[in-house]
Amino acid sequence: MRFSRTLKALGFTVATALAPLMAANAQAAGTITVAVAIDPGSWDPIDTFLVDWSSAANNMFDGLTARGADMKLKPGLATSWEMLDNNSRIRFKLRENVKFHNGEPFNAAAVKFTFDRLLGEEGKKGPQQSNYNTIDKVEVVDDNTVDFVMKQPDPVLLTKLAGYGAMIVPPKYIQEKGEDYFNTHPVGTGPFKFVEYSPKVSLTLEAFPEHWGGAPKLDKVVTRFISEANTQVAELQAGRIDVATLIPFGLAPTVEKSQNLDLISITGPTVVSLRLNTKNGITKDENVRKALIMGIDRDAIIKAVLLGHGKPIASFQSELSFGNDPALKPLPFDLAKAKQMLQQAKVPAGAPVKIDFRGNDATFREVAQAAAGFLQALGLKPSLQPYEPPVLLNDIIPNGKTGEAWHQAWGGWTFDYDNTAYLMYHSGEKWNPYDNDPKLNEMLEKQRTIYNVQEREKLLQEIARYVADRALEIPLYNQNTIYGVNKRVKNFDAPSDRRFRFQETSVE
Repeated sequence: MRFSRTLKALGFTVATALAPLMAANAQAAGTITVAVAIDPGSWDPIDTFLVDWSSAANNMFDGLTARGADMKLKPGLATSWEMLDNNSRIRFKLRENVKFHNGEPFNAAAVKFTFDRLLGEEGKKGPQQSNYNTIDKVEVVDDNTVDFVMKQPDPVLLTKLAGYGAMIVPPKYIQEKGEDYFNTHPVGTGPFKFVEYSPKVSLTLEAFPEHWGGAPKLDKVVTRFISEANTQVAELQAGRIDVATLIPFGLAPTVEKSQNLDLISITGPTVVSLRLNTKNGITKDENVRKALIMGIDRDAIIKAVLLGHGKPIASFQSELSFGNDPALKPLPFDLAKAKQMLQQAKVPAGAPVKIDFRGNDATFREVAQAAAGFLQALGLKPSLQPYEPPVLLNDIIPNGKTGEAWHQAWGGWTFDYDNTAYLMYHSGEKWNPYDNDPKLNEMLEKQRTIYNVQEREKLLQEIARYVADRALEIPLYNQNTIYGVNKRVKNFDAPSDRRFRFQETSVE
């Protein structure tokens, strides 16, 4: 493939046309319809890590803690908590008079059942157990009090309890109905209860008026599974969905100009980088890695491909992440300096740089083409290798089969740099197939033992600076979270992490 040296000649192409505007709004009063890309296949909290699961299930389930769109942690099914026994025990006071959707009472026994299940054999089958393995056991103090006995400190645990695997489930219902039935007929304590699930088609919820936080203003929440972004936009324009979660950057202006629609573009958790092979090829050399960073104009890529719906990053986290250092600046784009550094490192002209990426990501394909154009301008020989996501994520990366660079997109739903940094840079982790840095390992392990917020934040920022100095990746951008929303939707508090909570939302 021949790559141009200038953005003008890079040949960026984005869809700019849609089918004509279809019929007017067809939704019933009191019902909001949301489109997400993926059907998780199971609604059991311990079975998935998919954001699209939480986009729907965050309305069905509650955790002991909660986190709203404002990113602040607050009480959920626990009204308060305190650290005991030198931080080795966390005591939770539970909300009283709460019921599951099937009428089963919520109490300390339900919390213990939830975590015994998560940390036991059933939890081993899913991807969530490892997020909570700092918990040794849960002990019932009384009907409204539980203690979490910790194996080791976990300063991120309270945030984790607000989502995914830690959502509280009903013991009697699961024991009577079985795990498989629960997967497709979920019961929680959330503001909306399960009505119907049609695999690959939709999930329907209806209001649970007895919710402890008050009755929702909506009657129903319908989640439709639509994997094609253009189809989501077409359905949004036709009024058949109210919220679209897949808006191609090229179609954002189209949505923005629509009379009946609003485009919401906000800072989100998703960051994108080209991780670098520190073991093989020219990228073994730290100075070569820095030259590659300086040789790619990230600002131009954000402008041309993302149409401005993103921000440059200096480390692999968004500005919303705990541990982000606003004083840390990315290496500047400097083609001449980058060429000089490659010459000093004795990198031969035409040296290969292979970029492995997720072949289903049309946006990143354009980003990769742009990056390859800049690498060619450095005198290198770039190549692009697309893979099916399961192959790239479960074989090529963890088994160390990548080229010099590979595509990594990461959400970090806890908005805590630990959730990213430990998994990306600690030796032996799935996403770190090449690097083994004892100093970095030590820093990553140490921050997990610190509950003091200021002390831990300082260490996380030090980790970010250390990673940047070693140039372990080319940090590309923080991608905005974009929604298309019908104007009939009122009081929609757009979450940056797509974990919707529609309790206060209404529709006209």
